[in-house]
Amino acid sequence: MHKRLIPVLLFVCAIVAVAPATASAQQTFNFSLGVFTPRGEDARVAGDVLNANRSFLFFEIDDFTSASIGAEWLVPLGEYLEAGAGIGFSRRTVDSVYTDFTEDNGFEVAQELRLRQVPFSFTVRALPLGQRNALQPYIGAGLGVINWRYSESGDFIDFNNNLEIFRGSFVGSGTATGPIVLGGIRFGGETLSVGGEIRYHAAEGDLGSDFAGNRIDLGGWTYNFTFGVRFGR
Repeated sequence: MHKRLIPVLLFVCAIVAVAPATASAQQTFNFSLGVFTPRGEDARVAGDVLNANRSFLFFEIDDFTSASIGAEWLVPLGEYLEAGAGIGFSRRTVDSVYTDFTEDNGFEVAQELRLRQVPFSFTVRALPLGQRNALQPYIGAGLGVINWRYSESGDFIDFNNNLEIFRGSFVGSGTATGPIVLGGIRFGGETLSVGGEIRYHAAEGDLGSDFAGNRIDLGGWTYNFTFGVRFGR
């Protein structure tokens, strides 16, 4: 974990070093509302718990598509570059059942699968038309630190004990780091800005032996509507 955080700390230190020189420039406090879509079944990391679960539980990877919200502080680094630090939140609960087994009374053996992500992002953006243009397309990249929690709760079948059905709850959580790439366009005025953005982050979390898979793929695409409040010179 400490080794994973070293690149993030170096990145933050670099931003802090240059930020004082641009503190008087026009900055933006950005809000975002969007949709997070997880990586597809064929693109997920080896050992992913969702792919493993799909071998005996009925649900779709797309079921984990969720609403997301976020906030980000953007600071110009000259006319054509911009640094950002932000936080987001998404959570989704998915209902699942065993595909080939039911209870003796015919009822489904059902569970709830839940994934929560709180990503912290540190990015740098390039604005080809500059900070002063009303139309501002941009592309960027950076590092993400994702606090995550994944749980499975409900009824389960013990295949090592005569298919006994038991009630249980299994939880995995942690912090994972990975790259971020993004692109978007915004319309900026003196005090407000609005726009749209697409960003992709990649990260993987470790799970314990209680789960069908020993990893969870946290990567995916987020499609955002953005609204910014601008301040400073």
